[in-house]
Amino acid sequence: MTKTAFVIAPSQPDEFWTEERCYITEVLNDPKVPEFSLAIARVEPGVTTQVHALRGISEIYILRQGEGIAEVDGKEIPLNAGLSLFIPEGAAQRITNTGDQDLEFYCHCTPRFVPEAYINLESVTDIS
Repeated sequence: MTKTAFVIAPSQPDEFWTEERCYITEVLNDPKVPEFSLAIARVEPGVTTQVHALRGISEIYILRQGEGIAEVDGKEIPLNAGLSLFIPEGAAQRITNTGDQDLEFYCHCTPRFVPEAYINLESVTDIS
């Protein structure tokens, strides 16, 4: 099988607000690269994101700026810039910005994020 180089432009190059209570900038999320996606999340001070899970997708948060507490399957995990957090597929997750500046982190999803995988656990009790 021959591989050919190609360029991908972001489908949403600008930051946008989500119901998850954070801002997202899509860096790479394209069907041509199904193995992973990459976004930047920004959570304002004092905000806790929506508790959710990703069906069939694991995620790594790579913190760029700020500090917070992630909650993964009920376990609280303090985080600050420079740390990374692995979140297994299907795990209940959310993060709270505990600092006085925006919390920013890369969201690396494997395989790539698709909206159908997102489960809002604030309104759904069964993720099976």
